[in-house]
Amino acid sequence: MNIIVCIKQVPETTEVKINPQTNTLIREGVKSIINPFDMYAIEEAVRLKEKLGAKTTVITMGPPQAESALREALSMGIDEAILISDRAFAGSDTWVTSYVLASAIKKMGNFDLILCGKQASDGDTAQVGPGISAHLDIPQVTYVKKIEDIHDNSIRVERMLEEGYEIIESPLPVLLTVVKEINEPRLPSFKGMMRAKQAKILLWSQKELNLDPQKVGLYGSPTQVIKIFSPPSRKGGKILRGEAQEVVNQLVDLLREELT
Repeated sequence: MNIIVCIKQVPETTEVKINPQTNTLIREGVKSIINPFDMYAIEEAVRLKEKLGAKTTVITMGPPQAESALREALSMGIDEAILISDRAFAGSDTWVTSYVLASAIKKMGNFDLILCGKQASDGDTAQVGPGISAHLDIPQVTYVKKIEDIHDNSIRVERMLEEGYEIIESPLPVLLTVVKEINEPRLPSFKGMMRAKQAKILLWSQKELNLDPQKVGLYGSPTQVIKIFSPPSRKGGKILRGEAQEVVNQLVDLLREELT
């Protein structure tokens, strides 16, 4: 069994700034980490590797410094890593990102299972995983909280709902997006960290993937950020005290003042 894990490197803090010219995140000087939801996808891949003897590969699309995220995944037990990086990919929206990742997966060859975190903490769109499955024309199951069984070229999972869960069986290959309820990510072992430090990471650019320049980056993105702004700060609240009728009268007077 071949398992692919798609991860993203994101800013560690929510105190990010926006470049007003490009409407993109300013990542310089901000520490980056593996997207927290992707950690559960990594852990689940390693558990399946230990249970089934699967081969595991982690891939990410990002700048050269995203290599550190791949090495962390290797230290947790993932077998191989691929970095997809090219200046031509800068500004890609979720559609282009999923297109590039799907193209890399096609280049990798045979696979049985793709794991992704349910969404990225810096975008919260939850679109890349489903987008990959659409580009590859394979089934997808989102918000998976448990993999119950894998056998006879099929998989059975529990999918989390707002009020419970549903059991879904799908043929392989399939893409799953997982939620934090699925497991508890392990800490890297010393042996794993040493192996990750020495491991060779493949680097694929637009040229290696043979992608049309018109379909990547800002130019190829069908969605564009037109304007970014901070919401106005909220005014301080006011506490009304007294008996119920007295409070109601105060509230009515305040509303009249706002309307006049």
